[in-house]
Amino acid sequence: MLDFSQFSVLSFDCYGTMIDWESGIFSALRPVLKTHKKEISDAALLELYAELEFREEQEKFQNYRDVLQAVMRGLGGRLGFKPTDAEVRSLPDSIANWRPFPDTVEALQRLKTRYRLAVISNIDDDLFALSAPKLRVKFDEVITAQQARCYKPGERIFRVARERIGVDPAKWLHVGQSVYHDVIPAKSLGLATVWVNRPSPRAGAGASKAATAKPDVEAPSLAALADLIGMT
Repeated sequence: MLDFSQFSVLSFDCYGTMIDWESGIFSALRPVLKTHKKEISDAALLELYAELEFREEQEKFQNYRDVLQAVMRGLGGRLGFKPTDAEVRSLPDSIANWRPFPDTVEALQRLKTRYRLAVISNIDDDLFALSAPKLRVKFDEVITAQQARCYKPGERIFRVARERIGVDPAKWLHVGQSVYHDVIPAKSLGLATVWVNRPSPRAGAGASKAATAKPDVEAPSLAALADLIGMT
């Protein structure tokens, strides 16, 4: 078990860890699939989403809004329909309505009383600005893929975070839902990691590329993490 008293900074992935992105993804994709009379299970849809997003993020850097629009076009290509321009925009546009998990806000407010809090997210600044008020806590640092011109698990975004956060790695704990995007790269920098393994139709991976690594701590929610740390 980690000695949580050694940390002064907690950094968090946002979408999947603090914000319920699977519900958000379904809210945008399911109406489009229904319009085009396409059927696919939730688990298979998350796996396809992860594959398409991964492919787009390997290309020359593009903003996340453009990644998501390409994902929608790719979904149509794979399932045999051509989305309209409005349908292509509907996935990034839906982020404005994505909600935090029920435990997120209270857990963040508890953790804020002891730690500096940071966000490291594969997102655009303007899209994160739509989510930030819903989290109801002031983050000390927000590092986005748009700022770093790099998507997790790329090294550059974590290097930017390291420069901005400015503490010894021994005092920095990184928290994320995705083993691929968060646990593996954070461990490569020598950071302690928490895997927030939230329930999902695609267990263990959700809407991310499947990967295997051993985090220092596994928790089912941010509330469980705050409880483990001993926050009251």
